[in-house]
Order: sequence, then C-alpha cells, then structure tokens
Amino acid sequence: MLFKAPDLNEAERSVVERIDEVRDALRYQLTPQRQWVGLLRRAMFARAIRGSNSIEGYNVSLDDAVAAVAGEEPTEAAAVAWLAVSGYRDAMTYVVGLADDPHFRYDEALIRGLHYMMLKHELEKSPGRWRPGPVFVLDERTGAIVYTGSEPMSVPALMREFVIDLQQGDRTTPAMVRGAMAHLNLVMIHPFRDGNGRVSRLLLLLQCYHLGYEVGRYISLERLIEENKDRYYETLEESSYRWHEGKHNPWPYLNYLLFILKNAYREFEERAGQIQSPRGAKTELVMNSMERTTGPFSISDIQKECPTVSIDMIRRILKSLRAAGRIKSLGRGQKAQWQKTALFK
Repeated sequence: MLFKAPDLNEAERSVVERIDEVRDALRYQLTPQRQWVGLLRRAMFARAIRGSNSIEGYNVSLDDAVAAVAGEEPTEAAAVAWLAVSGYRDAMTYVVGLADDPHFRYDEALIRGLHYMMLKHELEKSPGRWRPGPVFVLDERTGAIVYTGSEPMSVPALMREFVIDLQQGDRTTPAMVRGAMAHLNLVMIHPFRDGNGRVSRLLLLLQCYHLGYEVGRYISLERLIEENKDRYYETLEESSYRWHEGKHNPWPYLNYLLFILKNAYREFEERAGQIQSPRGAKTELVMNSMERTTGPFSISDIQKECPTVSIDMIRRILKSLRAAGRIKSLGRGQKAQWQKTALFK
C-alpha cells in the first residue's frame, strides 16, 4: 500500500510556504532575463549526473560528467561508471524534454522506460522490467540493510496504484508535499532489481517541473542529496520502519526532501542575486552585437553596430557582464579590447 500525505503542522507548513515565496519571487525576477541560465543549467546537468550516480557507487570526476553532457569521451572514468553516467544522461535528457510537454501523462511505461535508458548496458539487471525477486536497500557506507522492498508479486499492482496517484492525486495537499510523498512511495515499492534510487530521483525532478518548482533546472537536487547522503539513508530507514504493516511514519524522509528543496532554492536565490543580466531593447541590441563577434572587440565597434545606444549604457552593460564573468577586458581606456568568455552564452 502507498503512503498517504500526512497533515502538516504549523512549522512544516511554514517551511512549504517559505519555499513557495522564494519560488514565486525568483520566477518573477528571472522571467525577462534568460540569457545567463544556459550555463547554469549545463553545470546543473553535469552535477546531477555525477551526484545521482555517486550515491550508487559509480564515481566520475566533474570533468567527465561535463564530457558526458557534451557527448564527448571521458578522460579518466572507469568503463562501468561511464556507462552508468551515460545512461543517466540519456534518461535525464528525456525528463528535461518532458518538462513542458502539454500532452504529458504519468504511466508505467514512462517509469520502465527511464529505467531501461539508465541500465540498458546491464542486461542481467532486467532493464525496463519489474523485478522478479526480493530486493534490499543497502547503506553504501556500512553495507547494512536499510529497507526490504515489497513482495515481487505485489509490484505490478502497487505500480498501477502509484501512477494513478501521480496523475490524479489529492490536490488539497501542498504540491511540494505530494511530490515528496511520491518519491518516498517509489523508493518503498522498489520495483526494479537495481537503479531504483536513480529512477526515483529523476521522477522527483520531473514532478518538480510539473508542480511548478523549477529550481531543479538550475540547481542539482541530486548533488544536494549526495552531499547529505548520510541523512538520506537514516531518514529512509526511519520512515520505512513497519511500512509493510501500515504503521510507518513518513515525516523523517519527507522533512529530509523538504530540506533538500529549501536548500536548492536558497542556493538558487544566491546565484540569481550574483548574476544579473542587463535588460531592455537597447541591451538586447548590444548583446546581439557581441553575440556576432568572433574575436576581440572594442566599445567603438559596438557603437558602430548600435548607434542608438549611448556610450555610457554600453559601458554599464560591459561592466555588468564582466562582473558576471561573461566577458573580460584585454586592456584599459577608450580603445581597450574586450573578449567573450566561455560563460557568455
């Protein structure tokens, strides 16, 4: 049977409301200025791939995670770890593509498909198929059994109930709590031989998109979970105690996920405050002018292409972009040359 969302006390409701306030404020702030988010999203993608696989014992460097995002070859990753990372990249790319699909629906085929993308290189782990036997959640630090999955014969029925709840769940419960409860339910069912944690974390990301919590586009939830891995196992064990008897307490794990989301928004808020993109039609002219350059350029070069923009405004835009690390100065004075950095796009 599935976890049902519990009632929130005043403190818990306050946390949810605070996260919603930050979400709404950042959504308003960032709507007109999208130019800087591409870099942040690519960095998030690499850290998500690295973090989620690290929890499962597949470790790669950040450079190799970036290579996976770019579709390039690794420099040092072991073969097994590289296949795991590449599979997660494919599944995550699919999830990101579904984020704004107007025809999207949750179903069992989606979950099985994500699993297949991640584990297609390990046929002995039955990629894309419900597990035929028992399964255990092990604490990677100690090897101790944290949780025993539900009986294999009950998995198909539980997963049917799970996707119905995803699609038609209780709309009176705060959206963030619904997402956290679904994540916990999938971990409890543990429908696959292996890769359950990775599937559940990707599904959490997809739910956040659809429930209006887009922080996962820019800040890696997987990285934050990996950085708090000890608490991840502790709360999972606490919340799974007596689950099979229907006498469990979801709050330890639920509060853990709320903590992760709160930290993600806090980090996002800090980064959004640090990276301010210039605004307005004239700014757009200047940005487009720099976009077309293939080498160093000067203020006078921009003036020639943007005669309606004052030199003072051009200087303000350059100063803002330099502070964000998107361009660099190659000299001083009116004739100084400027150059775009790798962060420009």
